[in-house]
Amino acid sequence: MTGEIWAPVLSLVGVLLGGGLTAFAQRATQRAAERTERQRLAVATAESRRAEQLQVLKEFVAKAQEAERVAYRRPEPWGDDENGWMTSTGPVMTALWTASGNVMLMCDERLHELVRAYGRALNQAVWRDIGDTEVNEHLETHKAAFMAAARRSLASW
Repeated sequence: MTGEIWAPVLSLVGVLLGGGLTAFAQRATQRAAERTERQRLAVATAESRRAEQLQVLKEFVAKAQEAERVAYRRPEPWGDDENGWMTSTGPVMTALWTASGNVMLMCDERLHELVRAYGRALNQAVWRDIGDTEVNEHLETHKAAFMAAARRSLASW
């Protein structure tokens, strides 16, 4: 008679223990899947952010090159608007400042001062606020510093 009482109890304990272990295993599997998904999402977000930053940096470099070309094309005699130089310069410089703002918004703070310095140097070169210094000589230090910092910023991803 004692065996008859214990058999259903042991069966119930076995069912409860098996169910508990199954629930524990499912929860552990679910947590691992959630952790993997968070890691995958973090990697995808970082890759997307890096791509956005690369695009912003490429745009800034392109606009800086346009401003540099404008500085080289500036007519020597001040006052004459040879071939519409003054008319075409405004939009180029506006695009440069917009692109520099995008770098400030999207990129590492370590680039901010270098972008400002390079932009100021370009502005000075365009408006010939550089004295007798050649355009390339005036820009080289700022340009090299910015490019090196941009490469380091992208490499740190």
